[in-house]
Amino acid sequence: MSDPYSTLGVARNANEKDIKSAYRKLAKELHPDRNKDNPKAAERFSDVAKAYDLLSDKDKRARFDRGEIDAEGNPAMPFGGGFGGSGFGGGARGGTQRSYRPEDLQGFGDAGGLDLGDLFEGLFGGRAGGAPGGFGRASSGGPGRRAPPPKGSNISYRLKVPFIDAAVRTDQRITLADGKTIDLKLPAGVEDGTQMRLKGKGEPGPGGAGDALVTIAIEQHPFFRREGDDIRLDLPVTLDEAVAGAKVKVPTVDGPVMLTVAAGSSSGKVLRLKGKGFTKKNGQRGDQLVTLEIDLPDDVSELAARIEGWRDGRNVRAALGV
Repeated sequence: MSDPYSTLGVARNANEKDIKSAYRKLAKELHPDRNKDNPKAAERFSDVAKAYDLLSDKDKRARFDRGEIDAEGNPAMPFGGGFGGSGFGGGARGGTQRSYRPEDLQGFGDAGGLDLGDLFEGLFGGRAGGAPGGFGRASSGGPGRRAPPPKGSNISYRLKVPFIDAAVRTDQRITLADGKTIDLKLPAGVEDGTQMRLKGKGEPGPGGAGDALVTIAIEQHPFFRREGDDIRLDLPVTLDEAVAGAKVKVPTVDGPVMLTVAAGSSSGKVLRLKGKGFTKKNGQRGDQLVTLEIDLPDDVSELAARIEGWRDGRNVRAALGV
């Protein structure tokens, strides 16, 4: 994704209201339901959603402006490769497993790939109680005993996981640097930045292999947003559905479900779908919160003709003092 400010078409000093207004305008224009035969519009819709997710979060926006993270929300590393290096995209969404090549999962050990204690032991023979000023760990066996041989270095990986896969905890198939493929089971309560340790999957060493440290990066979704363990969704409804009430189909991470919109519903009304959110650490699921948005047609002439002469006599702005 390019610069999020450019994606939304706002200045870098734009306020929250301007950012939200730009997002809503573009999201309405590019929504997949309105552009079913235009795949480029769907791609732009996804980019707009990602840009809004970053700029609407004060902390993420500040970190991006300081150059600490990139437009995808990834840490901006001062060197090539590693977390800020090549992308790890590809793979199908919606519950399918994905395979990562070793060259895609760029690893680096702790402390730049080295355990400094192990380094000193390797350089100075690992002896404790040797010559004055020497390096090496003290051995529980007393002076003169060699320290245990060091383990190999840990290898760090960054694994991008599709939003829906993270919500329903779909196993992720990955290929480690040694060429071995494993199915990684996502833990309950997984979130962006969760680190998983795979014992003995790091670099080999005299004292055994180090570990693989896998940091989870949950991808953004075109219309789902995470809020704690809940999932937020803005649902467009027509005026007649809002006025007369209707049963409408709603997407969830588990597949579409039918939702009842009560007669007289207003824009901004929030409906709750129990157990359709992320899995919590206790194994239970959060909810999906659906915000209704009345979507008027572009041509309202017919609608205006139908309600000509009718006026709503309420003062709906009385609470604002006007």
